Amino acid sequence: MSITDPVQLTADLIRCPSVTPNEGGALVLLEKLLSEAGFECTRVDRGGISNLFARWGNQRANKTFGFNGHTDVVPIGDENAWTQAPFGADIIDGVMYGRGATDMKSGVAAYVAAAIDFVQNTPPDGALILTITGDEEADALDGTTALLDYMAEAGEQMSVCLVGEPTCPNVMGEMMKIGRRGSMTAWFEVTGKQGHSAYPHRAKNPLPAMARLMDRLASHELDRGTDHFDASTLAIVTIDTGNPATNVIPAYCRAAVNIRYNDLHSGQSLTEWMQSQADKVSEEFEMPISMKVKVSGESFLTPPGALSNLVAKSVEAETGVKPEFSTSGGTSDARFVKDHCPVVEFGLVGKTMHQVDENVPIEQITQLKNIYTRILTDYFE
Repeated sequence: MSITDPVQLTADLIRCPSVTPNEGGALVLLEKLLSEAGFECTRVDRGGISNLFARWGNQRANKTFGFNGHTDVVPIGDENAWTQAPFGADIIDGVMYGRGATDMKSGVAAYVAAAIDFVQNTPPDGALILTITGDEEADALDGTTALLDYMAEAGEQMSVCLVGEPTCPNVMGEMMKIGRRGSMTAWFEVTGKQGHSAYPHRAKNPLPAMARLMDRLASHELDRGTDHFDASTLAIVTIDTGNPATNVIPAYCRAAVNIRYNDLHSGQSLTEWMQSQADKVSEEFEMPISMKVKVSGESFLTPPGALSNLVAKSVEAETGVKPEFSTSGGTSDARFVKDHCPVVEFGLVGKTMHQVDENVPIEQITQLKNIYTRILTDYFE
């Protein structure tokens, strides 16, 4: 009976210094392991980013379960602030330390180990697809999107997909994601006329115009939430003139806002609303206002149903905790997968992700593998 140790695999992956966008040997390791287990592996590298596609079973299988995750990690920050080696995977008192321990090399290790043992011990009537990217923590332009583009071209199709990101705030099993809020950033620039602060009538001060615009945006109630989403939020994240002098009225003022929005909105609808407010302020103050927008991901929801119930049942069976269906948090690569097939997310407790001394209790890694194994068993039954 094949038994793949997810704890050892997590350690092996942490020791690969795959700080985004560097591959660091992580995908090479996984490709070798999966190939030896009978998976057909294809590197889907694009734009200098390394990605791995792996399939077990017939491409024309009547049902295909997919896992998605990433092996790239954020930078370690100040190495001297770490009490353990950032890429050492040291285990102290049952806790493994290292960058990516939580986000999300343990999640990848758990589902790779579950998938390998499952197909070798109880070959299912169907197929498994694993999509693993090296571009989730950065711009995500050539990661999961490249894998999905490859799948479309190659005729590959997942019936459903589980993303192994950390989803639990404090207790293993307490939360899974059935959707995510949308995320977008807008940058504004008001152009005035520089002048002496003692003679403001000879200048055109852009700051009052920017202050008016920011107030209108921030004080506007976008909504009060929906059945599955909290209320949308808009945060002013910077206002700047680059002006060190107190006797000079600057010519420019720049600001930016970040919006996290639910399924009542789209990036397009919010862009149009912000543009209308900017146009009104521009007219009131007789100053041009430019706006640039980047939509990082649209909101999405996988309505509660067969997939979410399958995952929730498996989580509760292994942990004794019934997970909450949530859409909270930031963005993940599920925002891309949702255009391909139904997708949910479940993974570890994420309290230490991106922190100095990022760590994971090793018992949680084994528990996560058991959860994923139960999901596969119940899905293919």
